[in-house]
Amino acid sequence: MDKPRTVDFLGENLRVYATPKLVHDFEVTCREFLLGFCDPGEDSVGTGISVSHSGATLLGMNVDITITVTAVEGRKVTFELLARDGGEEISRGEHGRFIVEVEKLRARVAAKSKQASG
Repeated sequence: MDKPRTVDFLGENLRVYATPKLVHDFEVTCREFLLGFCDPGEDSVGTGISVSHSGATLLGMNVDITITVTAVEGRKVTFELLARDGGEEISRGEHGRFIVEVEKLRARVAAKSKQASG
C-alpha cells in the first residue's frame, strides 16, 4: 500500500488504505479486464458499486484484488469483488460496468453540455 492510497486524517501512525482508493482500484481492475474484450472504439463505464471495507491495510502492505464476472447481460457486466492483504479479507462487494461506444458517449455528453450551458 503506497502513501497516496492511505488516509491522512488519523495521523502518520494510522496510515491505512482509504475506502475511496479501494473503490477506485476495484473499478480500474474491472475496466482493464474488460478492455481485453472490447472492440476498437469501445470502453466501459461504471454503473454502480457496493463494497464493504472491513480490514485496515497498513502502509507498505500488499493488496490482492480478485474479480469474478458473475453476469453478462448484453453490454452490462457484473463483477464479484474481493480484496485481501496478507491473507486477510479486507473487502468484498459487487460492481457493474456497461460497455460503451466512446464516440456515441462523447456526442451525448457534448449535447448535454451544450444544453446545460445554453
